[in-house]
Amino acid sequence: MDRHATEPGFVAVLAYADGHPVGYAYGNTIEHGDRYWQRTSPAPAEKYTERPAVALKEIGVRPAWRKTGTARRIHDAFLTARDEPFVTLMVNSAAGDGKVRALYESWGYEDIGQSQPSLASPVLTVMIRAIR
Repeated sequence: MDRHATEPGFVAVLAYADGHPVGYAYGNTIEHGDRYWQRTSPAPAEKYTERPAVALKEIGVRPAWRKTGTARRIHDAFLTARDEPFVTLMVNSAAGDGKVRALYESWGYEDIGQSQPSLASPVLTVMIRAIR
């Protein structure tokens, strides 16, 4: 989070219920040539990289608030103030036995490649969708 918070266009959204935090999302702007795109294979189509996009770096919801629509509301709140045409994220396709990836697909994301952000990281699926 410390590194991400210093990157251009960083925004975080926190969700509360009855004064207690229940979830969050954060991300930042990425441009053509950003390491995010450099690590994506195959190289993404130019329509995704020719203008800045927003990378949703993390989204999380406390267990008691899962399957309540809270994650989608946080996601949508995160995107409301964004000017970029596309939002992208990375997901471990094995997470939740594939349920996390399926959730993102239900939100309109599609697979455009793979990335391994670090040697310690699993290979992740890179997904993207239009913001509007």
